[in-house]
Amino acid sequence: MRWFSSSSYAFPLWTLILCSAFLIAPVQGEVLMIGSNLPIIAAPGDDVILPCHLEPMFDVQGLTVEWSKPDLKPDPSDRLSRVEYVHLYRDRKEVPDMKMASYFRRTELFMDAMKHGNISLKILNVSEEDNGRYRCFIPKLRSRVKAAVVELVVDPDFAKTSTTEMPLHFQTPDPQDTTPANAGRSRVSVVAVVITFMSVLVVVAFSACFSRCLHQKLNVSKKQIKHKHVVSSC
Repeated sequence: MRWFSSSSYAFPLWTLILCSAFLIAPVQGEVLMIGSNLPIIAAPGDDVILPCHLEPMFDVQGLTVEWSKPDLKPDPSDRLSRVEYVHLYRDRKEVPDMKMASYFRRTELFMDAMKHGNISLKILNVSEEDNGRYRCFIPKLRSRVKAAVVELVVDPDFAKTSTTEMPLHFQTPDPQDTTPANAGRSRVSVVAVVITFMSVLVVVAFSACFSRCLHQKLNVSKKQIKHKHVVSSC
């Protein structure tokens, strides 16, 4: 095993390799679910899109996708406390049987875009009853963060949007359009890791050099003291 040191300072090469692996692993393996930090505001009668996507792009067509309203409590008359969904996607298709009645035929996912990690939910003809927080959840997503929350505000005083697809103040980009941005963020992450790794190398090299120089100076000082002792003895 190679060591960056003199006898007074030891820094094993395997420690440096482990540090670099720790830094690079999250960039390569972690999948992030991203919603919206801002509320989606719409007027009654609008069609809205609740944005949610995975970064980097990840095909979710074979996974279960659940959209629900986390603030709704189960029906006390239901002994099974069954969960009703705003939209449930399972086995590559929608499951309407477990859907809330008020959202029947009013919600849809972008099926073709799911292979790019887009799991945004479109809700048709919104009303004030649709106000609240919506939770997007992928149970079997291999990530520490498997859910994202988006808030919808349906305001009668909000001017009706020129297009019923989206509120004016927020746009959910098509997955094809987000590819360059995602790639750019990935490149920035890799560059940051490389810079950090190089910084560690510089610090290690400097520390080893400083330690070696200090050790040499100590040896010289010991020799000078020994020489003076011999001369004084004579």
